[in-house]
Amino acid sequence: MKSATSLTGSGSRDWIVQRISAVVLAVYSVVLLGFFLTHGDVSFTQWSSFMTSLPMRLFSLIAVLALAGHAWVGMWTVFTDYITTGKLGASAAGLRLVLQTLMIIAVLVFLFWGIMIFWGNGFGVVAV
Repeated sequence: MKSATSLTGSGSRDWIVQRISAVVLAVYSVVLLGFFLTHGDVSFTQWSSFMTSLPMRLFSLIAVLALAGHAWVGMWTVFTDYITTGKLGASAAGLRLVLQTLMIIAVLVFLFWGIMIFWGNGFGVVAV
């Protein structure tokens, strides 16, 4: 299968993106868990102050970008591995194109939404 719609154009680079993004997301999860474990009963003011601080905004931006890359590489891999002509016949290419297009739209919507949440008007912008 030609890697025309993969994230980086190379299976090795896609693999590296997948692993680095997984590490970023794991560290982000540990930081959030650490905040909750060290702050007991968290008020909205504490949570808002923590999440709107510049270091957390930057880290959240990196995490949102990592999530977008991770999701795209993972779903592209699933689509190209399981939506094949051998399994679904001649309709596989069209179905894969539709699914990949929907995935691109979903990833972009969530990417821009995540950026808007952290860099827009604070946490008041959580719904579109």
